[in-house]
Amino acid sequence: MGGGGQLTEPGEPGSGRDDGVYTWEEVQRHCNRNDQWMVIDRKVYNTTQWAKRHPGGFRVIGHYAGEDATEAFTAFHPDLKFVKKFLKPLLIGELAATEPSHDRNKNAAVIEDFNTLRDQLETKGLFRAQPLFFCLQLGQILVLDALAWLIIWIWGTSWTLTFLCSVILAIAQTQAGWLQHDFGHLSVFKKTSWNHLLHKFVMGHLKGVSANWWNHRHFQHHAKPNVFSKDPDVNMLHLFVVGATQPVEYGIKKIKFLPYHHQHKYFLLVGPPLLIPAYFHVMIIYTVLWRRDWVDLAWIISYYVRFLCCYVPMYGVFGSIALICFVRCLESHWFVWVTQMNHLPMDIDHEKHRDWVTMQLESTCNIETSLFNDWFTGHLNFQIEHHLFPRMPRHNYHLVAPMVHALCEKHGIPYQVKTMWRGLVDVIRSLKTSGDLWLDAYLHK
Repeated sequence: MGGGGQLTEPGEPGSGRDDGVYTWEEVQRHCNRNDQWMVIDRKVYNTTQWAKRHPGGFRVIGHYAGEDATEAFTAFHPDLKFVKKFLKPLLIGELAATEPSHDRNKNAAVIEDFNTLRDQLETKGLFRAQPLFFCLQLGQILVLDALAWLIIWIWGTSWTLTFLCSVILAIAQTQAGWLQHDFGHLSVFKKTSWNHLLHKFVMGHLKGVSANWWNHRHFQHHAKPNVFSKDPDVNMLHLFVVGATQPVEYGIKKIKFLPYHHQHKYFLLVGPPLLIPAYFHVMIIYTVLWRRDWVDLAWIISYYVRFLCCYVPMYGVFGSIALICFVRCLESHWFVWVTQMNHLPMDIDHEKHRDWVTMQLESTCNIETSLFNDWFTGHLNFQIEHHLFPRMPRHNYHLVAPMVHALCEKHGIPYQVKTMWRGLVDVIRSLKTSGDLWLDAYLHK
């Protein structure tokens, strides 16, 4: 086996084969943290040591250890020729000519048609961003931020005006969250470095959050959505059981950290109000310090210095801290409902090794488009299109959706579109269904 960052020569001890030609069975043996191989375009790479230096985080590499990573590799990287230069030292061989190009349960016909569709979209220029669109997004955030402060500065700190200020700040924070998402996916500028810089600015200075923390977490979600132990968004820390498999597993093992058959009730008290102000903030501080990410820490500090300088003269230190906590709570409600209605009611299970299209469609649904829905969700009501094409600028999702729908119909893949109301209700309904499955398994199995 190669050293992950060094080319393994044929015949070197541990290389697996003298001729540098491998079967899928041989590749699949190398699937743990200390021994990671992956396949991209039929080439076999040893990423064991290099994974630690991967800009998107080592975990997302590990999620494809022992697998074909071609589709994910293509989806995430805007300049494939440039990125493949970094793969050359990791190359240890290729698949045997008798081996299929795709492993396990992946549908070759779906993959071929999807690749054709992506090429067509590239030709039509649908991966090119409109600068004015993103300038307007940034403009609304800056105007809302300034408006919130001016209201308090001009008219005072009454309860009514403080509440109005909080709502405006929460809108600005949420919209900044959607905008940083665009930069994080490299969907705005052609130059990756510009996307990274603006991502740091929006995430760090406008929101007070670590951009690297978000990237490393969010790319795992896109790589393996709704897959236990791989998608951090379905790691519920034993607070909830989700999907149809986990509740039964917990029930059979008599695991009862909480009364899960009531989770659809206590979700309203735990999930929406506490995700951002409690869990996310603890994880951000821990991650930045653990990784010694001083650049992101400096950006975060710049946000809090700016906020405190603006509001301490009017509210004092404790009043300003209370204000920001309330704003985070409002933002958290907005964020949780928008993100969960696209994924939580969908299939959540252990790894099934599906092709890219099938995996994304099984774990994702859309919400009907309208001017309000598009703005309210940051165009993540087109969650299917976003997951299939994470680098595509969001203003083009509505153009792509009919073509994706046609592809799904051709191959018999369900393409779900819901109203906003049904999407919100399905979050609670899915939690209740999972809780009932847990109770039945806990009592009777």
